[in-house]
Amino acid sequence: MDRFWAAPPVTRTLTALTFAQSALVYGGLLGAHRVIFLPELLFKLPPDLWRLFSSFLLTGPQLSFIFDLYFLFTYGSGLETDSPRFSLPGDFFTYVFFVATVILLTSGYLLNGVIFTSALILAFVYTFAQDNRGRKTNFYFFQIPMEMLPWAMLGITFVMYGWPAALHASTGILAAHMYDFLTRIYPAFGGGRNYLTTPAFVRRFFSAYVPRSADRAYGTAYRPTGPAQNSSPSGWTSSLQSPWSGRGPGRRLGAN
Repeated sequence: MDRFWAAPPVTRTLTALTFAQSALVYGGLLGAHRVIFLPELLFKLPPDLWRLFSSFLLTGPQLSFIFDLYFLFTYGSGLETDSPRFSLPGDFFTYVFFVATVILLTSGYLLNGVIFTSALILAFVYTFAQDNRGRKTNFYFFQIPMEMLPWAMLGITFVMYGWPAALHASTGILAAHMYDFLTRIYPAFGGGRNYLTTPAFVRRFFSAYVPRSADRAYGTAYRPTGPAQNSSPSGWTSSLQSPWSGRGPGRRLGAN
């Protein structure tokens, strides 16, 4: 329990809520139809506003329940604790809010998706890969550049579950790239201004949290190694049962 509370706050909360909701759904105590994204129910009275959040908190079934939670926690913690782009209090929360909004608008409203956990995980992986460009990681039995990892995962999704599932998952890459463009690429190379700054009240809220990096729970087993090493332990060498296992297009999953 101490290791759990030592984890960074946003990832810790996301993982705990995803675990609780998924356990209730797959345990038969909560109907999936009550948590999936259904836009028409957001405009009734009273509106089901919780669907804006609960649609990001449902894993796949069976083994995917474990792997979704693991990768959500691993890559989320890696970003929230170690990424230089989230060095100030509340920056990672702003990032999650932005990518979740883009995923909601694209996968939800444009593509009629109902569950967005896979897209959120892929957004984390894309940003993690951008922070570790030039390093190597293992994917199945192959060593690939770290920046290729999200695309390799997307390719496996396409092969195993078809283009609709890959299309829904790809909105996570789109969202993460938009954040990268607006906060790093455009201000640095286009001379523009970064408008995605963390509000002052969010900074004040998260400034009370002091990370305890020595006690972090997620470990470093799935982090890439430094340039002096040619490989890193990979969270995807055993990814035949990956976060995408048992998951199809968003609408089909919501119907289960």
